[in-house]
Amino acid sequence: MKLDLYQVDAFASRRFEGNPAAVCPLDDWLDDSLMQSIAFENNLAETAFFVQEKDGFRIRWFTPLTEVDLCGHATLASAYVLFEELGYSERKITFQSKSGPLMVSRHGNSFELDFPAQPAKVCDAPLGLQDALGASVDACFLNEDLLVILSDESIVRNLSPDFRKLAKVDARGVIVTAHSQEFDFVSRFFGPQVGIDEDPVTGSAHTKLVPYWAERLSTNELHAKQVSNRGGELHCSLVGDRVKIRGQAILFLKGEIYL
Repeated sequence: MKLDLYQVDAFASRRFEGNPAAVCPLDDWLDDSLMQSIAFENNLAETAFFVQEKDGFRIRWFTPLTEVDLCGHATLASAYVLFEELGYSERKITFQSKSGPLMVSRHGNSFELDFPAQPAKVCDAPLGLQDALGASVDACFLNEDLLVILSDESIVRNLSPDFRKLAKVDARGVIVTAHSQEFDFVSRFFGPQVGIDEDPVTGSAHTKLVPYWAERLSTNELHAKQVSNRGGELHCSLVGDRVKIRGQAILFLKGEIYL
């Protein structure tokens, strides 16, 4: 048995930037354990699998360790594969997912994700969080991930967390963010709990970041930068209870998996 495999750099206009995702189009679903094994073998932040249905596509995402309910960059990568490699001719793709319907539309060289907003609620900083990050926390919010507000952009950029300690924090992942002079905000995403010490560019994190910064900055149009080593820029909008995230993507490789 052979499967097609694509690796796409999402939220990037050049290779070796943005966030790499593996994409496996399927005719029918594989066993969950097999999809998890493929994701573990790929050893990327996410491997996306999708199957065509009568009203669109159904998509699932796996880190090397577990399935997740929402992933932005691998959804963008999947849309790129459909548009650029598999001849999808409509302007918009609808993916059904564990987080509801997700739309991706094409805008010239860019792709726009239409995701549900996931505002986070204020919470106390968990015990050990500041020690794990090596930084003082100004405020903390929770919605599956911890959204951690830091006082300065330079602190976000220079963080060197203790991932062993951070893995003990009770959350899917930890988003750190601060206001920026060049952008509206910068962020980083740490997810040792799901096998990803640092995710290069995290679309799903912006479903929490955008509602926070839209309220704080009194604007629904936001220009964001995720300041990982690879880095990525995102143009975001808050539209009602949806977050729209626009970025580019580029193909790195395509091949076959032998099973």
